[in-house]
Amino acid sequence: MIEKSMETQSIDSLQDEVRRLRRAVDELSILNDLARSIGASVNAEEIMQIIIRRSIRAVNAEQGVITMVEEEQNTMRTLIRTMVSSADAPAFHLHQALLGWMHLNKKPLIIDDAKNDSRFRGVHFDGNIISVLCVPLIVKSDLRGVLTVYNKKDQLTFTPDDQRLLAIISAQSAQVIENARLIGEEKAYIKMQQEVGLAAKIQLDLLPRGTVMPPGYDIAARTLPAQSVGGDYYDFISTDDGKLAICLGDVTGKGLPASLLMANLQATLRGQTLVSQRPAECLRRSNKLLYLSTSPEKFATLFYGIIDPVEHTLAFSNAGQDWPYHIAADATIKRLRAGGIMLGMFEEFAFEDDKVPLEPGDLLVIHSDGVTEAMDAMQEHFGEPRLQELILANRSLSAAEIIDTIISDVRKHAGTNPQSDDITIMVIKRL
Repeated sequence: MIEKSMETQSIDSLQDEVRRLRRAVDELSILNDLARSIGASVNAEEIMQIIIRRSIRAVNAEQGVITMVEEEQNTMRTLIRTMVSSADAPAFHLHQALLGWMHLNKKPLIIDDAKNDSRFRGVHFDGNIISVLCVPLIVKSDLRGVLTVYNKKDQLTFTPDDQRLLAIISAQSAQVIENARLIGEEKAYIKMQQEVGLAAKIQLDLLPRGTVMPPGYDIAARTLPAQSVGGDYYDFISTDDGKLAICLGDVTGKGLPASLLMANLQATLRGQTLVSQRPAECLRRSNKLLYLSTSPEKFATLFYGIIDPVEHTLAFSNAGQDWPYHIAADATIKRLRAGGIMLGMFEEFAFEDDKVPLEPGDLLVIHSDGVTEAMDAMQEHFGEPRLQELILANRSLSAAEIIDTIISDVRKHAGTNPQSDDITIMVIKRL
């Protein structure tokens, strides 16, 4: 009997060893298959889909999720979430409490009874969640994501062997996923840079290539965007009756959104210049079109004028733009103030306009607020008094030279402080 009992124990032991070896072989096969599959792709989404499918098959789960995260002010922000399900259950969501637990502990977690687990009292998991197995995706000691599988099939619970296997899968996969994600971000960044470059070229093409100067006038303009593309805008529009419409505007924001709004404003103004003889009427119509075609938080400031080179007058209206300087030959300074509110704030607004004579030696300087609001390292603005003094001291220069002088002084004032807003200047001199 003793010999028989020992023989039975020996057979049981051998059977256990065979089962262990078979499991080890199965695990090696799973890991080898996984390594080959994820090694053939650099797409993060595709790699995560492969990992989740292999994981739910390996531990016989209903559903799996990979959540990629990054730390932000001691909290975890989700970057990517990918889910695969082998059942018809709705998509389960990784509860923030599990994410917090992983952030603190950075080790595998098994929950046999989600509704009654003492570690997560008060946490309301999705109703169909019974059991959970989570493993961290660690890269260089930092939590980069969480691999979670839900609901062991056949009403069973996840085992320590399931946890061990999933931990191996996560260790093997974490760096691969992170690399693929970073490659994807780099590609997206390169594509965005290409699009920004194209947008900058388009925006540059929208600016007037040359100024059709009326006889007896010297006119120049220049814009310096704070980013690759900007929201400042200037234009010269020749009319059929020989006049020259001028405008300088500043739309809300910077970068691509501002450049798109700027293009919208330019197209609107060019169209309205052809049908509106008075500046106030042109701004009224443009304001309504801009209001109807943009979101409520979008608006633009704009100075708009029409030079009559026969009568030598400037008819103008100002929609919230910094008041231009009109400097006479005797150095008398006048600010051009007639107009109204910014474009796009209200659907209807009655703008005012005015007209000033342009005598020989008169000078007009129109600028965006990027000039006067340029700041140095001590947060001191360049300011209107400094600009006015600079214009007076250099009014004998050509229009282009005056612009160069202003920009040079603004940059000198700012020093190493980066340009925070677009800078646009237009100068008009009657010779």
